[in-house]
Amino acid sequence: MDSFLQFLKTFFTLFMELTVLFIFISFLVSWLQQMVTEDRIKRILDRPNKWSGYLYGTGLGALTPFCSCSTIPILAGLLSSKAPFGPSMSFLIASPLLNPVIVILLWTLLGWKLTLYYVVIVGIFAILIGVVWKALGLDRSVKNVNVRKASSQDNNEGKSKWKLALEDAWGFFYPLLPYLLIGVFIGAFIYDFIPQDFIAKYAGGDKPWTIPIASVVGIPMYIRAEAILPIGDALVSKGMGIGTVIALLIGGAGASIPEVVLLSKLFKKKLVITFVASILVVAISTGFILQIIL
Repeated sequence: MDSFLQFLKTFFTLFMELTVLFIFISFLVSWLQQMVTEDRIKRILDRPNKWSGYLYGTGLGALTPFCSCSTIPILAGLLSSKAPFGPSMSFLIASPLLNPVIVILLWTLLGWKLTLYYVVIVGIFAILIGVVWKALGLDRSVKNVNVRKASSQDNNEGKSKWKLALEDAWGFFYPLLPYLLIGVFIGAFIYDFIPQDFIAKYAGGDKPWTIPIASVVGIPMYIRAEAILPIGDALVSKGMGIGTVIALLIGGAGASIPEVVLLSKLFKKKLVITFVASILVVAISTGFILQIIL
């Protein structure tokens, strides 16, 4: 009975903390996105100094919608308006992996030091991927993109930015509520019922083979960051390697099956395969680097 009451306490505490964080961050991001329009993103990416375009692409990717699938319509609009290919690809990589929800949840659950290393490492990879793909001429593997832009001004006429941000925050949160509940439930269950020795024995930090396995498993599982981070926090507390949790997070958030299907409408097969391979490289490399450093 005591264990069950402790489980309920862990569940409700973690759920309320993450709910408040998620809605607050969603509100701020929505408010920022109302000022950072798609046309403005294109102008920022199309810089005379090509290197600064990659930096801006990665930075702006961190301000865009939360899941990988919602990044694709923005990417399609950028490619349709002839935004530069390399910075647009850095934007594509950074958007699902460096958005404020992931960063803040990582900070809250796993600490600022891990979060800082994660942001720096993934940011560098996002820049490098854009540069390398451009150098390899993969821009020729983009299909003809023609996007009709529909204005939402009529629907939002008369609404303040604050009201729209509140509506967006709830709109982002409500569909993700089941994932959050599942993630918190599993995380609380691990916290209170799974023996630490069991986790350490099969997925401890001294078992490096778990990192590439986790990165591959994350893609077909399509684990949302909002679900995997509470689980990852519990697993790390029980002895699982940090690198394994991060590899699972990057694989699931960066190259989910729904995103790959959507990208196949924009990219030819060669570029789709390169995208998945690049995400796996980022997941495995980041996992090993963080495991070694921390």
